[in-house]
Amino acid sequence: MANTASSTIDPREAAHFGSMAADWWDPKGSSAMLHKLNPVRLRYIRDAVDGHWPGHDQSFRPLAGKRALDVGCGAGLLSEPLARMGAALTALDAAAENIAVARSHAEAQGLSIDYRATPVEQLEESGFDLVTSMEVIEHVTDPAAFIAALADKLAPGGLLILSTPNRTPLSRLAMITIGESIGGIPKGTHDWRKFLNPEELTKLLEDAGLEVTDSSGLSFTPAKGFILSPNKAINYLLTARHRQG
Repeated sequence: MANTASSTIDPREAAHFGSMAADWWDPKGSSAMLHKLNPVRLRYIRDAVDGHWPGHDQSFRPLAGKRALDVGCGAGLLSEPLARMGAALTALDAAAENIAVARSHAEAQGLSIDYRATPVEQLEESGFDLVTSMEVIEHVTDPAAFIAALADKLAPGGLLILSTPNRTPLSRLAMITIGESIGGIPKGTHDWRKFLNPEELTKLLEDAGLEVTDSSGLSFTPAKGFILSPNKAINYLLTARHRQG
């Protein structure tokens, strides 16, 4: 029987990102900012994985034998590296256009990824060792319900890793005033009022039975570009797991 759970997908947001599908893999296209963010996000994920499942820090496939779920995968910028790290990967996106591009690109790379245009609330499988959702929660209709759905898919002993913009005057300036005018981010991508600060997101995670085990800011420097940083004023990443005890 199909899962009839409601969805936190905003159809307008899905349409916006679906319209970007064709050039998602173009590092100079409408997703250029994501291409620049991706190496830093992957570094954070790799450090979290190595710390949580030690003994594979020299391996190219530290997620071998693990099941992973990437929620809001777009056309697969993060999904493909996770698959290369050895994960048996399921990846979800609200826009069917993105999933079509993701499947085609993964096939060309020889990667086996289970891509689905399915809301996480309607995914019947659970028990994923790693759940990632990058730059997604600021686009959903009900952040609390979305976090509860992510927590429901996480295996005992698994890791949930999120990234999202902070709601500060600096993030409004950097991501909307500048980012959506001359910074290469498509106009209408962000609604600053929907950004969550770390305290708000931590509370949502705690309400879903999770605990935050690590966090990091994501900052920009002219010399190095995007870097992990203690400064969470623009953007940040969080790692969470099921509450112990």
